[in-house]
Amino acid sequence: MTQQSSAPMGTVVSLWRYPIKSMMGEEINSSYITERGLVRDRTYAVVDKQTDKIASAKNPRKWGKLFDFRSIFVDSPQDVNDIPRVWITFPNGINFLSNNHREGKEVEDDINSSLSQVFNRQVALMKSRSFENPNYEEYWPDINGLAQREKITDEAMPSNTFFDIAVIHILTTSTINRLREL
Repeated sequence: MTQQSSAPMGTVVSLWRYPIKSMMGEEINSSYITERGLVRDRTYAVVDKQTDKIASAKNPRKWGKLFDFRSIFVDSPQDVNDIPRVWITFPNGINFLSNNHREGKEVEDDINSSLSQVFNRQVALMKSRSFENPNYEEYWPDINGLAQREKITDEAMPSNTFFDIAVIHILTTSTINRLREL
């Protein structure tokens, strides 16, 4: 029988959740983890109404402005079926609330119209459970060694999610420091 070491393998310095895919997110203190990652991570996404594809910063020429937005949940989600509203801070500092209500009726057109103006195309904010077979476009730069070069491909996502590569990303401080050096 071997004895297991009790020495820590690492320390979590910060934990982030991204309520809207490819927008900046929110730092959180804790979260439940499911087979689909942190509860309510990437619950919403911007959808291109012309192509019905999910907007992703993996196609920066088309969707690079997504990084200029920030999204945070109004209330802390408690379980996978709880989808609270989201505050969205636009690049100009103006805040919008998803699923906004005015005089008893939804005015989602306000957020969709405002997003469409920024992206100069018709888009809508959608929940992941609305998509049976979501997909997105990924840009492959002209770099030696890539499977594709200088090309945009269609990529599939798991059903009813907005995850494209992994449900959780772990970055070490040494990796971040090395990237800074480069």
